[in-house]
Amino acid sequence: MKTEASEKQRSFEREALPHTDLLYNYALRMTNNSADADDLVQETYLKAYRFWDTYEQGTNIRAWLFRILKNSYINRYRKEVREPDKVEYDDVKSLYTTRGEGTAGRNDLQELMFGNLLDDEITNAIASLPDEFRTVVILCDIETLTYEEVATFMECPLGTVRSRLHRGRKLLRGRLTEYARQRGLVQEQ
Repeated sequence: MKTEASEKQRSFEREALPHTDLLYNYALRMTNNSADADDLVQETYLKAYRFWDTYEQGTNIRAWLFRILKNSYINRYRKEVREPDKVEYDDVKSLYTTRGEGTAGRNDLQELMFGNLLDDEITNAIASLPDEFRTVVILCDIETLTYEEVATFMECPLGTVRSRLHRGRKLLRGRLTEYARQRGLVQEQ
């Protein structure tokens, strides 16, 4: 029994853990909050380990992990929609008393990590895409997953992935044309 558990752990660590950064990057883009992204990735790995015996060895591990992550995110979102926001009295009191003491320095890890990678206009253009296009664009163009991996993750045919990617890129092109012109990235016609 002890060897079965240790073999499960070794197998899990070997197959699943190398994809942590990829999962975290996607979770961060979905949640826009580093703490929530950490929680989501942790929840994903917890569920993946718990159901490791249902994973078919040799199949696409990234797609399996992404599906768990996506379902966890959806479940969390549904739960948050049903529950009203909760505010601690001490937090409100603290905010009220410190409000006049000047502005605190921004300590947003996501801003520090990604602030210089994409301009606000690009980030806003990506964020403004409809969900199905945004997901495909992020996974294919930013996270560099294959079409097959994205199709498995989104549980849709390969042709649908290609179509959504094409349409998403076309929407982005339209929204970012002026941005590219201003920065000399495209030639005036």
